[in-house]
Amino acid sequence: MGTVERTAQDQAVVVDGRRLKLSNLDKVLYPAAGTTKGEVLHYVTAIADVLLPHLKDRPVTRKRWPDGVAAQPFFEKNLPRGTPDWLRRITLPVPGSTKDRETINFPLLDDLPGLVWSTNLAALELHVPQWRVGPRGGVRDPDRLVVDLDPGAPAALAECAEVALAVRERLAEDGLDCLPVTSGGKGLQLYAAVSGRQDADTIREYALGLAEEMERRMPRLVVSKMTKTLRRGKVLLDWSQNNAAKTTICPYSPRGRERPTVAAPRDWAELEEPGKLRQLEFGEVVERAQDGDPLADLLPAGNRYGRGPRVPA
Repeated sequence: MGTVERTAQDQAVVVDGRRLKLSNLDKVLYPAAGTTKGEVLHYVTAIADVLLPHLKDRPVTRKRWPDGVAAQPFFEKNLPRGTPDWLRRITLPVPGSTKDRETINFPLLDDLPGLVWSTNLAALELHVPQWRVGPRGGVRDPDRLVVDLDPGAPAALAECAEVALAVRERLAEDGLDCLPVTSGGKGLQLYAAVSGRQDADTIREYALGLAEEMERRMPRLVVSKMTKTLRRGKVLLDWSQNNAAKTTICPYSPRGRERPTVAAPRDWAELEEPGKLRQLEFGEVVERAQDGDPLADLLPAGNRYGRGPRVPA
């Protein structure tokens, strides 16, 4: 990837030829762990080789904690004032915007300078859609399916793992090979590459059908409806993340939780020992990434968009 080079000024850096001013590097963003903004920047720089391919060509919604994770965060879609001119961006329509905007200028964090710029603004969480934009800025069809497994207490990560293994078998019946990511929060996500030749409505309807089928197969453990009163002790199989307007936490993104956890790719063998499964933190994820990206099969191959099969319509 690139390099971050400190200049004589402690808060000035050159990142792959781009000059950036960093602020409050010693500010503690995770009080429970004592993790500073400088350490978050160190994490995203160390993980950039595997993080950036999952961000590439996807408009990024950021969740920012300028006063640390113990304070109130806010979501940011539009580019803020002072955004550097060199940052790649895309203007997209946003029908039904809560701020009555017809379009939003989203950042595309395709390189290390953009990632460092965003992190310096305390954008700990990076959320992206299941689709990408093309070279001329057009919105493409989704290139991946996501199944978000969200446990309702007292259900937890172990129950999510049990459901994930069952979902894996069901997706395999349709020729879909899914890969697990612990969310860095309470649950986990499953990703499967799809053809990139079916629209978001088709993928969403397939995911809804999957959720309803798994609820019938595993009524003790799975729920397909969002109603909170139905979710106690069960795992919500959230199909709605495949809606074209929805976003999901990007693999390898930090999370704004009490501890500096990460949306971390996992091995299926880990899910087969659910009693040992837990969310991972910065250093653990960086160490694992030295062996490569377990999610590499989700990424487009060269100029070919989408790497998986079509879902049954």
